Amino acid sequence: MGEAKRRANIRLANEKLVKPMSFARFQLLTIGARAADSRLVSGEVSYWSDLDEQILGLISIDYTDEDYVWMIFARDRIGRFRCCDLEVNLSSEPKATEALISKMATLVKEGIPLDFGSQGDEPNAPFDLLSVAHSSELHEYFKITQNDPGHMPAKMAIKEIGPWLAPSDPHFVREFQTTAFDQRIWELYLWAAFRELGFDVLQPEAPDFFCSSPTASFTVEATTVSPSTSGPLADHPDPKTPEEQAEFLKHYMPMKFGSSLTSKLNKRNAAGEPYWDRPETQGKPFIIAVADFHKPSDLENLGSMTYSQGALWPYLYGRRVVYQAKGDGGYWRMVDGSEHIYGGKTVPTGFFDLPGAENVSAVLFSNAGTLPKFNRMGLLAGYVPQNYIYFRQGYRYDPSPDAYVGIPFQENILSPDYEEYWSDELQLFHNPNAKNPISPEIFSGITQYYFQDNDLHSITPENSIISSFTSVFHISDNDKPA
Repeated sequence: MGEAKRRANIRLANEKLVKPMSFARFQLLTIGARAADSRLVSGEVSYWSDLDEQILGLISIDYTDEDYVWMIFARDRIGRFRCCDLEVNLSSEPKATEALISKMATLVKEGIPLDFGSQGDEPNAPFDLLSVAHSSELHEYFKITQNDPGHMPAKMAIKEIGPWLAPSDPHFVREFQTTAFDQRIWELYLWAAFRELGFDVLQPEAPDFFCSSPTASFTVEATTVSPSTSGPLADHPDPKTPEEQAEFLKHYMPMKFGSSLTSKLNKRNAAGEPYWDRPETQGKPFIIAVADFHKPSDLENLGSMTYSQGALWPYLYGRRVVYQAKGDGGYWRMVDGSEHIYGGKTVPTGFFDLPGAENVSAVLFSNAGTLPKFNRMGLLAGYVPQNYIYFRQGYRYDPSPDAYVGIPFQENILSPDYEEYWSDELQLFHNPNAKNPISPEIFSGITQYYFQDNDLHSITPENSIISSFTSVFHISDNDKPA
């Protein structure tokens, strides 16, 4: 047998032990593995794994030298995929790929060492969001995550993300499982979105996140809009007509957003320090991230987060848009907002104009920090339960200058063409009065709003989703055609 044929046979044998991996699955399994500066110096080319996904492989290109690198990832002592071996200065992608597959196949054939993924810096125990070690009553959504086969994709996404987290709050896991599922899954979502956007993420005691990259650093405090159990806002309106909906967005929802935002604006620690004067934040942009969980969905109604976001920007900026009729048509124009009044309670509009709000660089919002989001990202990564189908429908951004509502869409999440990212639904509202403004370039790729020349402007990626909901269908044997 000639040398060329012998090498070809070895390659064929190796390729039976190693398989290509999808981008989405590799991204989920290694979500915390990359340093923020890596994307500035290299670009990912292809992804690989052994047949049992004990080890993963990555081919990347070095932008500086225009050569190639392979890396092998394995789980460390607490279950995180991290880089364990690599080779640099390879002259071409085919050579790098052949070398990677050969190395991975050798590890499989010889037996992957038990400590191959150990890094020496792991904590004593993983941050485990799914194991229950208490007797408290479990939250209904947590039970669904644990036990409903249709939500297995979300469970797998949470299982992979959990060990990367290191929150300072010792009650995080218990609250995720019991009394504060919505608040905690919102923080999980933010962590994943910040990592996807290319930031290194630390979780100090307060604020919740310290994010950094080679070009910027900022801190983020997460909050949610929760149901009111007392006071005027406990009497929740039930808008049915367009006029009732407009009143709901003009008065009730600004109060709800305002209550959550101003509580963070006015919060002080034991030393009397607001968030922006604490060591982790001082001199850096400070962002409040808010999500609306105050009215969950039921069998007949969508949750409030699918339609409440229209109240946020008028409250933040103290402005609103009205339709001005003219001849046979008309146009939209910006006017000053007014106070928000509901149930005998009155609050001023314009959060960014409140005393102290100049210390808030921006407000970050999403209506997708939810269990369905984790389901969709798990599905994209290939965690697909048998006999389930998933559809997503909602509204995309309409770039037409006179558009008032979005473009409706419906998509099969299991379609090979379906794409989605953690950060897709994020919206950043820049504070025009900020002491420490944050550059729009830092959040490139998400929807952003800012005031210029006394008018609201936006940076909106193509096909951005305004709101959506996800339907899960279980196909039983009785549903199958005869």
